[in-house]
Amino acid sequence: MAVSPWAAPGSPAAAPYALPDESASAPAGSASAGAPVAGAPVVDVLVAGGVESGVPAPVRRPRPVLLLTSALVLGVLLGGGAGYGIQAGRPPTPLPPLQVALPSYPAAVLDAAAAAEAAPKPLAIDGDLRKLVMERPGGTEAWGDNPDVPSWITVGELAERTGNAKRTFADFNRDGFRRAAGVDWKQGGTRYRVTLLQYGPDDADRALAEARSMNGAAVTKFADGVNGGYQVESEPENWAESTEKYYYGSAVARRGTVVMEIEVFAPQSVDAAALKDLAKKQWERLA
Repeated sequence: MAVSPWAAPGSPAAAPYALPDESASAPAGSASAGAPVAGAPVVDVLVAGGVESGVPAPVRRPRPVLLLTSALVLGVLLGGGAGYGIQAGRPPTPLPPLQVALPSYPAAVLDAAAAAEAAPKPLAIDGDLRKLVMERPGGTEAWGDNPDVPSWITVGELAERTGNAKRTFADFNRDGFRRAAGVDWKQGGTRYRVTLLQYGPDDADRALAEARSMNGAAVTKFADGVNGGYQVESEPENWAESTEKYYYGSAVARRGTVVMEIEVFAPQSVDAAALKDLAKKQWERLA
């Protein structure tokens, strides 16, 4: 009997084992009987599953994520079931009627003329703007080449009236300018200019503010309910590129989308009462 040289002491493989009798068939010079044969030994008994170590395998516990997911799913199912049960136990809500009351009409026949008379009138400023400009008073004369009858005025002509035509032209187009009409005249040495400027609906307020800042019109009212005013200057100014002086007076107001401007250039102090009366007349024509 022989013991495996690879077996651990005390293991089953360390038990003696018998070698087959090969003396009859072994050639001369071979190993003697009972001697170990070169190569791996043959083990008679194999232990299935490997060698037992005697240490118990660890117990696998459920993962926290799996428990949390299961709880969420279970909560949704229980909540949905409870909600369905509550809703199913409630009485059904009645639907509104499919047909409502039909509209009723007056039995009397509508008078078309009376309805048209009662309807709001369109603003006069939406028509021919020249018809809203006041006429040149009698006993006056034309002021140079300026129009002495109500006429259309281009944005370029308006810009040329100021000292910076390029900037004024850009300002008019930026401020939503639409159209303008006006008239000029002269009486003695005093020159008068009336201008109506119409803007877009969203730009009229800003245009009025800029006109007041440019013309220097104060908040002194020239009529009840007017959203503008008039002002006269106490100090004279020079005409452009000239030493000739003049006194300035102006009135500015807005009705709807139209801004009215009245300017007076006089060799002496402007008559404030005359300017106020002139502004009031033009204001009333815009009503």
